[in-house]
Amino acid sequence: MPRQIVVTSALPYANGPIHIGHLVEYLQTDIWVRFQKACGNRCFYFCADDTHGTPIMLSARNAGITPEELIGRIHKEHKADFDRFHIEFDNYYTTHSPENRQLSELIFTRLDRAGSITRRDVEQTYCESCKMPLPDRYVRGTCPRCGAADQYGDSCEACGATYQPKDLVEPRCATCGATPVLQSSEHYFFKLADYEDRLKTLIAAGHTQKSVANKLDEWFKAGLKDWDISRDGPYFGFKIPGEENKYFYVWLDAPIGYMASARNYCERHGLDFETLWNSPENELYHFIGKDIMYFHALFWPAMLMGAGFKTANKLFVHGFLTVNGEKMSKSRGTFVRAATFARHLDPESLRYYYASKLTDTVGDIDLGIEDFVNKTNADIVGKYANLASRSGPMLANKLGGRLGRLDDEGRQLVERLAAARDAIVADYEGLDYAAVVRAVSALADEANRYVETKQPWATVKVDPEQTRATLTATLNAMKTLTIYLKPILPKFAEKVEKFLDVEPLGFADVDGVLEDHEIGTFERLFERIDEEQVQTMLEESKESQAPQAAPAPEPEKAAVSPFKPEVTIDDFAKLDLRIAKVLTAEPVEGADKLLHLVLDVGGVERNVLAGIAKAYQPEQLVGRLVVFFANLKPRKMKFGTSEGMILACGPGGGDVFLLAPDAGATPGQVVS
Repeated sequence: MPRQIVVTSALPYANGPIHIGHLVEYLQTDIWVRFQKACGNRCFYFCADDTHGTPIMLSARNAGITPEELIGRIHKEHKADFDRFHIEFDNYYTTHSPENRQLSELIFTRLDRAGSITRRDVEQTYCESCKMPLPDRYVRGTCPRCGAADQYGDSCEACGATYQPKDLVEPRCATCGATPVLQSSEHYFFKLADYEDRLKTLIAAGHTQKSVANKLDEWFKAGLKDWDISRDGPYFGFKIPGEENKYFYVWLDAPIGYMASARNYCERHGLDFETLWNSPENELYHFIGKDIMYFHALFWPAMLMGAGFKTANKLFVHGFLTVNGEKMSKSRGTFVRAATFARHLDPESLRYYYASKLTDTVGDIDLGIEDFVNKTNADIVGKYANLASRSGPMLANKLGGRLGRLDDEGRQLVERLAAARDAIVADYEGLDYAAVVRAVSALADEANRYVETKQPWATVKVDPEQTRATLTATLNAMKTLTIYLKPILPKFAEKVEKFLDVEPLGFADVDGVLEDHEIGTFERLFERIDEEQVQTMLEESKESQAPQAAPAPEPEKAAVSPFKPEVTIDDFAKLDLRIAKVLTAEPVEGADKLLHLVLDVGGVERNVLAGIAKAYQPEQLVGRLVVFFANLKPRKMKFGTSEGMILACGPGGGDVFLLAPDAGATPGQVVS
């Protein structure tokens, strides 16, 4: 009995182009959906543009167009990018739709009736010049903890502190530069804590990966807080029923966009949405990045529970993309747009490389440029395409283009490849695409060794029919490998199917063999990548993107990320940690949380501005040994230049604890 499956990916924000970092998620999802369809299951893939919020409104205003015009243009660009990479949605929709408005109002109303919505006054920053409330990331100022200048209103990129916009020193509106004021306003809140027990039960039942569940447990222990689900106008979004100037916060209606896309599809194809989404017989899966798992693992299922809708069978969480071991960078050209990549390289090369790295974990994956070029040329060109190019033209040109019968040795080869099906199916199902690629690569090696041993280029001159049997086995092996790779390389597979003159292949075709069968005309299946192509792409990325500043994201979307990009042991080895002695310590005028320290680092003096004034008096520090981050790049701050950092731990404020060196340590000594 075929399974009925609904799959979603997180909605890309309609405020910029798709880049290769975004593609990790959509390619991971598309491969899984294509696999399910190749297994004969009925699988629907729904997604949409996330279109609401202050950034959309301001970007449209700056461009001199309406928000509707902006999101319409971005929608076309996003869909074109996804098409370039053969990402095949059953419906790619928009959250600015009548279906999403109706479902958002329905869910809100049900939650309100269930007693899950409350109202209370909040203090919010307001720009009198722009005449609008300011999201946290549209307030900039000096960090109240470390004194770093030009920081966001919710967190400091220099020291990692989190705070409220009103805590910033000298806050200003990021749009016009005016000083914001505090304004009281009644907001709507969703009572998340009411669903704590049900959420814990859901997570304990295997709703997501174990590492994600462990992180969620930390949030449970910290206590679930009410979630602010409203925003005051002006705001681009849906008005809350019964309100004139209050809107649903974008994060409330964004995940409902999954349902809206599904409902729109059902209405256009004569299907029942309630059955498709809510039937216990149908499976539902969400694919997301680890930066938004708080919303998808807590808020979203709680909303569905409260409104009487089914929660997902599983939440699949993935990590981020690094390039050459580092965060994507516009200055280095590694922040590559999807359209730019597709202009220079075959998109299927990226599909294959990502698949070779992706597993079911939330760890980041790295796009190593040299490794990418080598793997594409060695595997796709050197193993898979080469197997066909060595066989097809020979069969067509010298043996009439007709397959013969398998001999015993050839049948054994084909059966060994077919025997790998169950393991490959299990790895696809479990999102371990890296294991799939390893297995298929090893099978391709075996098939190529068979060709090398049989040497059809030599035997064709003396024994044409034996050669026909050899090529029959070789092309049957190619057929099996193509089935295994089809979810990853769909266009490559289409070319092979056309060349073999067969109907579209699925996993049910693994056991079948092609004998006494006429093949089609062979065409090149894949082109080698030249290093120069990659460098040209990177250079173009520098030129096209360096001058452009991306609009700030919605505040909560950026603020809730539980992880930072992974570092390697080599990165850690770069840190130069030394013992330092505090020579002098004094308050910093105008900064009640900072102390100015002069350190002796083995005969070298260093000035440090440390945000520890709430925890230590200056006289407590003089003569004390501390651990000093010696090779941290000096940072110019409002109150002077800090030439490093002393190490401490704790939640902040008065609870900060300096790391204590071992007894007998001396200034300048390396900490290992």
